[in-house]
Amino acid sequence: MKHRFSFVDSELDVAKRYDLYRKMRPSSVTGSHIIIGKKSLLNLCSNDYLGMPATHISTKQMQSSSRLISGNDESYYTLEKILARHKSQQACLVYPTGYMANLGTISALAGKGDLILSDELNHASVIESCRLSGAKIIIYGHNDMKDLAAKIKPKYKKKYIITEGIFSMDGDYAKMQEIAEIAHKNDAITILDDAHGDFAVGHDGKGTPEKLCSKVDVYISSLSKGLGSFGGYVASEKNVINYSINKSKAFIYTSALPSTLVEHAIRRFGYNRERYQKKLAQNTKTLASGLSDAGITIQSKTHIIPIMIGGESDAMKLGAFLYRNGIFAQPIRYPTVPKGMARIRISVTAWLSRNDIKSALSVFERAAKKFNLTC
Repeated sequence: MKHRFSFVDSELDVAKRYDLYRKMRPSSVTGSHIIIGKKSLLNLCSNDYLGMPATHISTKQMQSSSRLISGNDESYYTLEKILARHKSQQACLVYPTGYMANLGTISALAGKGDLILSDELNHASVIESCRLSGAKIIIYGHNDMKDLAAKIKPKYKKKYIITEGIFSMDGDYAKMQEIAEIAHKNDAITILDDAHGDFAVGHDGKGTPEKLCSKVDVYISSLSKGLGSFGGYVASEKNVINYSINKSKAFIYTSALPSTLVEHAIRRFGYNRERYQKKLAQNTKTLASGLSDAGITIQSKTHIIPIMIGGESDAMKLGAFLYRNGIFAQPIRYPTVPKGMARIRISVTAWLSRNDIKSALSVFERAAKKFNLTC
């Protein structure tokens, strides 16, 4: 008799055959390094961009259910006021994760009869959120403003333009000013997922819109990247937040972010973040410049630096070489990126010292020659 999960084995065999199989390894992180087994590697995969020191987490009794069921610790209101002010918005709502903030907000606001224009390189959480909404979805070419302007249609009840601020796999900025202009001309609502820009770029870490001198209607972000805490949030007009409280299934029907983590985020926000933001910018400039000097094509202007490889097998070989030489920089493959567009994705953080960057560049210089990465 055929085993009922034989299809699982078949799918896994296919993934292994095409270098798409993934597995997890026990590890621990200490500053700029990650420990895997007995091996210490320079960590170029962390999203803890600002690299602020560890913060104490309280041990008080945690919120254990939906905030609409079991009540609200005062810390939620404190954090939401801080974040609303941080984004120059009227109000804010905290979610357990950034992924759920996207799911909850987009699927609540948009619905049947509406139109969503979504950048083709948007994160999986945005893609799934759009599908859940029931709205008509039209994908526009990545950062292609002519395509966006041509595809926005007048016949829908409500129109939304959704984009990331800094794209998580390519490391480039969205064309926020042009998007805002197109939205204004077509009476469309802009929704921004700024998980990788928030706290890391712009004056006082206010994110991509501030950096690019633009505004958005609905701002969605994560607390687990630049801030180095945990959770997600949406900031917008007060009526949008009240609507989310009443209509967002990802908020209503799940347990709240533990209040201990809410307090942790509040304390992280109070750090001298500007100091770490400057260190991140300097590290990004130094590493990108060094990679370019080694002959590696670098197009990103942000702390996310992809080294484009192409084939999945070639990316895995390069990743293995980096690992053997003390660098933890993961190959990114399909379905995270399109087939044939595999890459090594470097995440720069303020954790990195000058010596860390010098050591990393020495390894990448050798890799550039060995794997023919030069222009």
